[in-house]
Amino acid sequence: MSRYKVEISGIRTSDLNVLTNTQMKELFIKLKEGDENAKEELIQGNLKLVLSIVQRFSSRCENMDDLFQVGCIGLVKSIDNFDLSHEVRFSTYAVPMIIGEIRRYLRDNNSIRVSRSLRDTAYKAIYAKENYVKKNLKEPTINEIAEEIGIEKEDIVYALDAIQSPVSLYEPVYTEGGDTLYVMDQISDKKNREENWIEDLSLKEAMKRLDDREKHIIEMRFYEGKTQMEVAREIGISQAQVSRLEKARAEKHEKLSPSLKILTLLT
Repeated sequence: MSRYKVEISGIRTSDLNVLTNTQMKELFIKLKEGDENAKEELIQGNLKLVLSIVQRFSSRCENMDDLFQVGCIGLVKSIDNFDLSHEVRFSTYAVPMIIGEIRRYLRDNNSIRVSRSLRDTAYKAIYAKENYVKKNLKEPTINEIAEEIGIEKEDIVYALDAIQSPVSLYEPVYTEGGDTLYVMDQISDKKNREENWIEDLSLKEAMKRLDDREKHIIEMRFYEGKTQMEVAREIGISQAQVSRLEKARAEKHEKLSPSLKILTLLT
């Protein structure tokens, strides 16, 4: 029975080899001694790692060959900067480096335009994070990044959010037994929650009991956002009268929303 074969960037994925942890340690020692052939073997022996990471971005509608090549750039950077003295597995160090390289490529090729200043701030933060990981082999906190590059943490968070690639609501995040969980399944609809539409129904019922003048007051105060003074001037009463109208029986209706309180006062 022939194996299922896929080619990416001219490489047949079924033929890729995987190095053991012992083999990689030996090759890194040779590389440190100046053996460039060892570097080539490390690259070839970790292409499956790159492939597994690239598959995470399969829903992006990007060219898989391009993402694979970008991932290989991240792999080479990981090999160049890996330090055996930290006694961690190479894959533990390489995975975030490869993912970071792919995400940087996706950001740079994003159709949504972001201002140059925001991109510069975001990239400074990303490079500071990568340098921190290289030195400490752990993720830095946002405060540590802010201290390193001399930028307020709020500005860093805003810049990083601005360069994020858009995600489809139908992008799968989890699959088990044929049941797929999509991004949209994890997003709550705050606008149409049960308590909101129940209140909306109550509001409509209360509005029906108001005359035209009272409806006009409600529309100006809660839909047009006018002040009490502006309302008073428009309907020909004093601002104090508008204020008394709003506060007259508020204590009896503490459990109602602000808009329903006013409607109750008017009915």
